[in-house]
Amino acid sequence: MFDSEKSRRGKSLTAAFVRNIKEPGKYHDGNGTGLFLRVDKTGTKFWVQRITFGGKRHELGVGSPPVVSLAEAREKAFENKRTVRRGGNPLTEKRRARLEEMNFAQVVDKYLEAKLSEFRSEKHRKQWRSTLDTYAKPVIGSDPIGQISPADVLRVLEPIWETKTETATRLRQRIEAVFSWAIASELRQTENPARWKGNLSEMLPKPSKVKKSQNFPALSLKDAPRWWAALTKRDGMAARALQFTCLTASRSGEVRGMAWDEVDLDAALWVIPAERMKARREHREPLTPGAVSLLRSLPRLKRSPYVFFAPQGGMLSDMSLSAVMRRMHEAEVKTNQPGFLDVRSGRPAVPHGLRSTFRDWAAESGEERDLAEIALSHDVGSAVERAYRRSDMLDRRRRMMARWERYLLKGSPLNH
Repeated sequence: MFDSEKSRRGKSLTAAFVRNIKEPGKYHDGNGTGLFLRVDKTGTKFWVQRITFGGKRHELGVGSPPVVSLAEAREKAFENKRTVRRGGNPLTEKRRARLEEMNFAQVVDKYLEAKLSEFRSEKHRKQWRSTLDTYAKPVIGSDPIGQISPADVLRVLEPIWETKTETATRLRQRIEAVFSWAIASELRQTENPARWKGNLSEMLPKPSKVKKSQNFPALSLKDAPRWWAALTKRDGMAARALQFTCLTASRSGEVRGMAWDEVDLDAALWVIPAERMKARREHREPLTPGAVSLLRSLPRLKRSPYVFFAPQGGMLSDMSLSAVMRRMHEAEVKTNQPGFLDVRSGRPAVPHGLRSTFRDWAAESGEERDLAEIALSHDVGSAVERAYRRSDMLDRRRRMMARWERYLLKGSPLNH
């Protein structure tokens, strides 16, 4: 035991003593809390509290001067004594307080480190982080995770709840997921402030009540054959990908990510794996004669697995297909034509709207609803009905897609 420890017993420390003492030793505060100042051989000073709980004697760090003053060290020591008197564990509460000091932005980073691998695509991963960075972090990013309330989350959501309802809904779900992870990781002790039911639902209108139509501008059905003829005259991999997207009524992401090992040209079949599908289940796409011919005409790049590859061998960007449609529309307008517009909104058609064009054709030409919905990889019927349905009606869909191709090629009458 240090001599200095003996000499200070029973005496209270003073701020001046704490500031000036340089001799190594332990200097007790003498106030019954077990608090003492430890000075090591280098002159570095530490506040330590000797305290018994759980049947064992412990020494707890309480900080270091001058960052933690004598008065602050005493208050922390008294609080630890009060915690023990209540039957608590100061070590556990100290750890909890330290964790709850992490701010929302830090917790988002830790959450994404743990969960990013579960997201289905790089695009989805970027969207996840982007929405939180754009809307949540500027408002609550620096707030301690344990102190954020429903009112704070409301400040994030209210500005975009009615103007960007779909984005706001996804943002709320993502914030809720971050808090759920924080609670499970013991970074937060109180309930989830982003929970909808019985919480934010009482302060915000239902998304279904305020959501505005966000349908993608679709190519008019009557314009489809003319648009198709113009498309076939365009060069480039993006134009070919757009043709294939239209022939199969697929999502552009499914086409852009298409790999040669998913295709059987002899069987005229494209099998899209579950991890690349929005519904997270495998989808079999029958290929029309025109689709097979298009694929056979494409060059192959040894260093790239993609059917429709970008100049450097990677995946085509979503914007590359959109650019083809935009240039087609602009070319029409330059010749004093109306261009390729959505009938309802009057906006230029976009690639994803081609799926709506196909659906309009199917309805107008009398195709069976279920066939068309399965072709679009939509859920058909109840969960029970889907569980008992064994067939994806591939052969019947093959005939339907061949009729769709004939309409594009010739603009044939909408019946068969």
